[in-house]
Amino acid sequence: MARKKSKRAKKATTAKASIWRRIGKWIATLCVWGLIASLFVVGWFYTGLPDLEDNLAPSRRPTLWILAADGKELAAVGDLYGIPVKLADLPPSLPQAVLATEDRRFYDHFGIDLIGLARATVTNVRAGRIVQGGSTITQQVAKNLFLSSERTYKRKIQEVMLALWLEHRFSKDQILELYLNRVYLGASTYGVDAAARKYFSRPASQLNVWQSAMLAGLLKAPSRYNPHNSDARATDRTRVVLANMVAAGYLSESDAKKARSLSSKRKAVRPGQIAPHFVDWVLDYVGDYVGARDRDLFVQTTLDSKVQVAAEKRLRATLAKSGKSRRIGDGAVLLMRPDGAVTAMVGGENYGESQFNRATQARRQPGSAFKPVVYLAGLKAGLSPDDLIDDAPVKIGKWQPRNFNSKYAGKITVADGLAKSVNTVAVRVAMKAGINRVASTSRSLGIDPGEKPDASIALGTVETSLLELTAAYTAFANGGDGVIPYGIVEIRDGGGEILYRRKGAGPGKVMQPRHVGAMNRMLRQVIDTGTGKAAKLDREAAGKTGTSQNYRDAWFVGYTADFVAGVWLGNDNGAAMKNVTGGSFPARIWRDVMKAAHSGMPARSLPSPSGGQGFFEKLFGAIEDVKQEASKVIENAEPASKAPDFPPAPYGN
Repeated sequence: MARKKSKRAKKATTAKASIWRRIGKWIATLCVWGLIASLFVVGWFYTGLPDLEDNLAPSRRPTLWILAADGKELAAVGDLYGIPVKLADLPPSLPQAVLATEDRRFYDHFGIDLIGLARATVTNVRAGRIVQGGSTITQQVAKNLFLSSERTYKRKIQEVMLALWLEHRFSKDQILELYLNRVYLGASTYGVDAAARKYFSRPASQLNVWQSAMLAGLLKAPSRYNPHNSDARATDRTRVVLANMVAAGYLSESDAKKARSLSSKRKAVRPGQIAPHFVDWVLDYVGDYVGARDRDLFVQTTLDSKVQVAAEKRLRATLAKSGKSRRIGDGAVLLMRPDGAVTAMVGGENYGESQFNRATQARRQPGSAFKPVVYLAGLKAGLSPDDLIDDAPVKIGKWQPRNFNSKYAGKITVADGLAKSVNTVAVRVAMKAGINRVASTSRSLGIDPGEKPDASIALGTVETSLLELTAAYTAFANGGDGVIPYGIVEIRDGGGEILYRRKGAGPGKVMQPRHVGAMNRMLRQVIDTGTGKAAKLDREAAGKTGTSQNYRDAWFVGYTADFVAGVWLGNDNGAAMKNVTGGSFPARIWRDVMKAAHSGMPARSLPSPSGGQGFFEKLFGAIEDVKQEASKVIENAEPASKAPDFPPAPYGN
């Protein structure tokens, strides 16, 4: 019995051993095939990877040359790399700001932060969308140096493989240095040194805590948080970075408070560079015309470099002499041909201190400089320059506008009302024309009056830019055609191939010839005998002064047969100037810039069409009459325009 049990136990043991041998064979087989499969997968992901060592050297994106009308180089824009920096040469605040914001566990992980990845996954699941990324600095280096921006699983796995290779190949400090020297920080800058010089006019080694935090804030979205594009967004983002530094233990709350009190200087201008605001304006349109910049480009512009220099000097001289005493913070000058070609653009006194373009980006109340739009609407409604109209107190609802000098002359002509910038006359003209007609006339000239303009539109309460307002006046200078301001004539590549050339015109006729003649007659009177005497030239010229309430803005916009120009003076924060009107400094700046523009040119008369009409003029007039009648119907169907509940300060000269 015992023998039988022994035999059975032996057989069972043998069977078990056989099973384990079979299992072992299967495991070994699976391991072999798993290894083969792994090698195959790794090989597949490895396929298409660039040469790693070669990609460690910086590569240059194509350069874009901006040329003036005479071929003079205004700017050369391409990838800008600063001097390679070492961590030891940087202020501690800069790498600390980057680490606190981008990768707090950088020195603790092996290139892949599993804890951070898990945390980001949980956060994204709870939010129902991607609100937090899990990429480490090492992964970002791998992506930026070696891979494309495509979002595929293969590219993501390649990114992980490259991150592991970088961690094996370099030390942590070397990886961080590589990141700081190669990361894109907006405005065509790569690396913290190039960005520091671009934004703050100093090397990265001299950045303060606030500036370090601002650069670190750019990493999330260089364009959105670029201080040149939006001071407010850049400041808000910088405060977030400082809070991150406090949370990470790099700063105390008191140190963060001190940092927030620091002022950040703006970018410097390259020696000899002219028209920087114009260059920025042009650059915004290059991509729209030719798409991605994948090769060197030459952009031929409309800018007259000699007139540009004259305009810059004249504005600076005015601000240097009278800016402080008259509390004038800054200004802008714009010059264009009657077809809308911008030949000079000064967006501010000092581009190095502020890249905000006051010629194109600032939206201010034009005051009486808007009155030509009102009077044109009056002409469309049937008024003529010689019609008499009351210069007497007027009240619309609770609004009671008054004249600039608080005096009233009784019955005066429409032309005299415009020449002397009489507010009560402008209001009465607007009411005779109808607010809807004033608004539609404004739109036809390229100025948006808003959704529901009220009677105060007669005194220029709409907000517009110097570019829009100047462009509106071109229709008076060119015989009644609307324009679209432009600065680019042609774009070609390094081989001479033309990629873009301006063709066509603007929106076409925006006023009847007889109205052109009438407006030019009245606006000439502004300079000859009215509020714009300081703008008088040695040739026929017309224009209008403008002063917004409480002397916040002072304008002069005018034209000859050859050029249209506009000048604005004021303060970015809307603070009042000291008795600065459009007929004073702006008119004198306008005169001097126009003299420079017309140097050596023969005098030409402004368009003054007669009352005679051909077929197309009659057709245009008939269409306009239909529009006027429709406008009347609309006005009668709608409630009367709501006037302001309180009287604004005077608008005038």
